[in-house]
Amino acid sequence: MENERVTIEKAILAGLNADVFSLEETATDASLDELEALLETAGGECAAKLLQNRHAPDPHSFIGEGKAEELCQLLESTEANMVVFDNDLSPSQIRALEDITGVTVLDRSALILDIFAQRAKTKEGRLQVELAQYKYLLPKLSGMGKSMSRLGGGIGTRGPGETKLETDRRHIRTRMQKLEEELRQVRQVRQVQRRQRQKNSVPVVAIVGYTNAGKSTLLNLLTDAGIPANNRLFDTLDTTTRQLAVSDTLTVLLSDTVGFISKLPHHLVEAFKATLEELAYADVLLHVIDASDPERDAHIRVVEKLIAELAGQTVPVIECYNKCDLVAEDDLPRVSDAVFISAKNGEGIDELLKALENTLDRGRKHVTLSLPYSMGGQIERLHETATVLKTDYTGDGIVVEVICDNETYGRLRSYVTEEH
Repeated sequence: MENERVTIEKAILAGLNADVFSLEETATDASLDELEALLETAGGECAAKLLQNRHAPDPHSFIGEGKAEELCQLLESTEANMVVFDNDLSPSQIRALEDITGVTVLDRSALILDIFAQRAKTKEGRLQVELAQYKYLLPKLSGMGKSMSRLGGGIGTRGPGETKLETDRRHIRTRMQKLEEELRQVRQVRQVQRRQRQKNSVPVVAIVGYTNAGKSTLLNLLTDAGIPANNRLFDTLDTTTRQLAVSDTLTVLLSDTVGFISKLPHHLVEAFKATLEELAYADVLLHVIDASDPERDAHIRVVEKLIAELAGQTVPVIECYNKCDLVAEDDLPRVSDAVFISAKNGEGIDELLKALENTLDRGRKHVTLSLPYSMGGQIERLHETATVLKTDYTGDGIVVEVICDNETYGRLRSYVTEEH
């Protein structure tokens, strides 16, 4: 088997800190550090960083002619072959910067989409990425010059799926309609699965959090899911669901989700609604937070904003501070109702399970009922409203072992023969 030659692309990371930008739009030293991690995840290498401060972006070159010339000198001295901006650029700004520098210019959204294109493994994930890429590219068609002709290999050139991008808008819109129809079918399958779960009374716990917070490591620890858990951004893209026995009376489905990130392209959130809509139907959200992250508070706000957008205010949230083994106790936040764990060494897991039980298992009873045959119709109702563990038809009646809520327990209390 021939060894494939791996080309590491060297890039200058650039950003604009403008007075007129919102906090989310502007570039900072911290956001450039995160951009470097994104670049490394995509397979590239950072050659240098350039942060420009201006009142407002230059309408032509974004960072201004003087800074653009400085960028050219950096490219020459570092032998980098690409520039990646931490901000979103217009097509005309990308074209102008490519004309000035003579190299490929990408913005943050294009880099994130490239990573998602590499990470998507399931059919659903690939559909979602392809749709997001088209939504990103369609408005830019008229303004993008040589950017449109560089599809093939390398960062920023991985086209949507296996389809070579055509500049015919009609072709792209037709393809987008087809993708949206296929994703609607995915949603229908999910709805059937969700109704089945609700019928079986199996609660769903969705793990959410900033990318690289340790969600997959936690899922592996709790369920032996066997998901690769690497120190890379967006290492998990396709949702994984596993069963977890929280206690004797509570079994849940635990779902891992894609990590959130600041400045996440809005078309990516839209395209991933089929996956992320699970958040709205979850019984509880487990917000995993990297306790050792220097940008912890800012990243918590990013996740909380996306939770509010995708799940609303009705789904209870448990805050779970992970990687506490890397933080001095005095540096841990004082947050009531939060749990503090290390998914790497198992510290605090008992407290986490207790928090899940307290949130989901309030008032649930594990009992054995002895029902007369005249109440046989109750069996179907129990399957709809409780978790039926065992059913025996005896000479004296129907013996049913169930986990039920307070309402069911109160209604059938006189038939309870054993409380477990």
